[in-house]
Amino acid sequence: MSMSDNPDIPRLDPWSRLRVHTSARIGLGRVGDGLPTRQLLEFQMAHARARDSVHMPFDAALLADNIGDLGVPVMTVQSRAANRAEFLQRPDYGRKLAPDSETELEAAANTTVPNAAPDIVFILADGLSARAIHENGADMLRQTLSLLGKDWSVGPVVLAHQARVALGDEIASRLKAKISVVLIGERPGLSSADSLGAYLTFGPKPGCSNAQRNCISNIRPAGFPVRDAAHKLVYLMNAARQNSISGVSLKDNFSPSLAYSGQIIDGS
Repeated sequence: MSMSDNPDIPRLDPWSRLRVHTSARIGLGRVGDGLPTRQLLEFQMAHARARDSVHMPFDAALLADNIGDLGVPVMTVQSRAANRAEFLQRPDYGRKLAPDSETELEAAANTTVPNAAPDIVFILADGLSARAIHENGADMLRQTLSLLGKDWSVGPVVLAHQARVALGDEIASRLKAKISVVLIGERPGLSSADSLGAYLTFGPKPGCSNAQRNCISNIRPAGFPVRDAAHKLVYLMNAARQNSISGVSLKDNFSPSLAYSGQIIDGS
């Protein structure tokens, strides 16, 4: 009998060397016709975390406090979805502003907010994972602003409750911004409940399609690191402003080496 055939000798798991390179569930094994207990419990825990991220309340006050040192005005708005249940059942409500928020934004654009017709407006939204915006939103905004040139005028930061990506079009349109960036919690996966997305739109207005946006996805410590994502976002912002386009018309020629050297790349 060889050593490999001897049941009394413990065997090394051949998948262990591959698991260190990914959070994907690979080579889980089985016990009879089911998963081993440990893998089953880990799956149930991941599923519970994903559900918690979807239903977690958006703490706009905490987020406003976390970005208070940036020195930019902060506003809070609400979509037409009155609560989380309605937001999940009526995605179209998450794309429209509540009447009170429409009035507040129009007043802000016309009277009270500095840079009332800014180059860029940032919207931080709960989307499908409030946890993602809580954990990564402030850092992403801070690092992006730190990379922007002084020739950018920045509008108020808008914190949006029960929001889908397209809500940013209406917000930016009412604030008369040339470009919008929506930082929003993405649909949680079983290994990525904290994933943040960044959506850039040039000339935002109600009715814009997804083809008119550029998206940076999976922004989180275990995915696309915030600092790298901020460099890529600023590259896209510069290219969008330079060429007056975004989405599929804007070629993504992002190069980390050029971006970190401070060069601006033509994205036309």
